[in-house]
Amino acid sequence: MFSLLVLVLDDPNKLTEVLAAWEEAGVPGVTVLESTGFARLRQRLRQDDLPLLPSLRTLFQAEEVQHNTLFSVVDDEAVIERTIAATQRIVGDLSQPNTGILFVLPVSRVVGGQRGRAHGARG
Repeated sequence: MFSLLVLVLDDPNKLTEVLAAWEEAGVPGVTVLESTGFARLRQRLRQDDLPLLPSLRTLFQAEEVQHNTLFSVVDDEAVIERTIAATQRIVGDLSQPNTGILFVLPVSRVVGGQRGRAHGARG
């Protein structure tokens, strides 16, 4: 069965190491997005130097990138387990603050990306 593996990485300085570990664990490919959490946006709202009614666009443009969000479609439970273990070796225990959050979701269907052909996963 296919799964979507998602990691919101709190420390962007660990991105290269995490990507190498995911590749070594067998993850077939990873998409990386720059992201910012709502709590950090809320902190910016509390700063005195912002306009009275800032737009979200202004907040996103002014905010430095604080996180990276990684995601990949994986069809092997052993790869998922190795990836989670490798991630925690690098960032620390994910149940602790300022490490990140990792979650896995079932994927009912994958078209493209995986060896260039359509796949259907049944659970």
